Amino acid sequence: MEISKLYEIFRKCTSITTDSRDCPAGSMFFALKGASFNGNAFAEKALDKGSAYAVIDEKEYALEGNDRIILVDNCLETMQQLANYHRRKIGTKIIGITGTNGKTTTKELITAVLSEKYNVLCTQGNLNNHIGVPKTLLRLTPEHDIAVVEMGANHPGEIKTLVNIVEPDYGIITNVGKAHLEGFGSFEGVIKTKGELYDYLRTNHGTVFIDGGNEHLVNISEGLTLVKYGTGNEDSLYIRGEVVSCAPLLKFKWKKTDGNWHETQTNLIGSYNICNMLAAACVGLFFGVTEQQVEHALENYKPENNRSQLDITPYNKLIVDTYNANPTSMAAALANFRDMEVSPKMAILGDMRELGAASSEEHHKVTDFLKTAGIDNVWLVGEEFGRTECNFRKFRNVEEVKEEIAIHRPEGYYILIKGSNGTKLFQLPELL
Repeated sequence: MEISKLYEIFRKCTSITTDSRDCPAGSMFFALKGASFNGNAFAEKALDKGSAYAVIDEKEYALEGNDRIILVDNCLETMQQLANYHRRKIGTKIIGITGTNGKTTTKELITAVLSEKYNVLCTQGNLNNHIGVPKTLLRLTPEHDIAVVEMGANHPGEIKTLVNIVEPDYGIITNVGKAHLEGFGSFEGVIKTKGELYDYLRTNHGTVFIDGGNEHLVNISEGLTLVKYGTGNEDSLYIRGEVVSCAPLLKFKWKKTDGNWHETQTNLIGSYNICNMLAAACVGLFFGVTEQQVEHALENYKPENNRSQLDITPYNKLIVDTYNANPTSMAAALANFRDMEVSPKMAILGDMRELGAASSEEHHKVTDFLKTAGIDNVWLVGEEFGRTECNFRKFRNVEEVKEEIAIHRPEGYYILIKGSNGTKLFQLPELL
């Protein structure tokens, strides 16, 4: 079926879904395939549960005489094409975000700032891949003034695929760091893939918001229209800022190049978050949000996604950063924790996944740093940390940690909890 004809049907639907267990009335179901499931087999069930139409790509599931089942060549590609077609029809200005670290937090902060003035659509959670991105675009309505779309990648070429679906008007790469090295092959591979957002905007005359102090990004920004933010003193900065304190929540001050200073108390842990804050302020001011509205949004943003958040329990003060970890984000979190003027300190760190041949070296760098970081108690979780040469307490997995907490729960600490999502350290805060 031609995309234009499918689009006419989509416009009659209330939403799209890819989960046959969640089929709102009037929705369009896309029968995607995974390693252990075939959505085609659930098309009829989706219709029974409330979907108005089901899009499939295996003829054997096309029930004869049922015009509510639509057969296409490839469901995923069709959903992506439909999303791009819809994006063009709606015409909403889109800001595309990618980066190694901070992209979800930055997306949330930018959305908070822009929402002071506009009706904003943004990526839900971290649905930032080849399935999540088209889902986001298909939620666009004419009522949306701006969309903020997050794009993630762990292999070369993935950002190029996503930007061709999104066709952003503006872009921001938060940073580039050592993550998914197993997929990218090298740090240079990371830079090249993230830079595919710049490549698209360069060709299509888009505007880039950029950390003027990040040499890796500046080096690949030639030929782009740049709006710069940062912590330096360059005259070219549209907005600049400085860390005031981290005790333990970040307080920073910021101003436009020719403006007055504003001091903002945030609800985020970590001096490294100043760049995310400045990015949001920069985008907001560029789009006409007032300085007072920017300050209000940044002061009132509270993380609820296991990223840089402070949880206070009856027993400890927890710095929860359990969504993911890579060498760059781990180094930033530990350096910030080392410099925090609090006591006593404890770190529970999980393995950093998907580092390939660099894994052993990168985990040893972490333990070497810990030996001189002045952290009173350190627990390491996972096989990679288990192979490091150090005298810190080691656990094979999170289950062993939970058993230890049940017997001897640490109390009275500031505890940094950080590891790749696969280590499941997100299970620990409720026990500590």
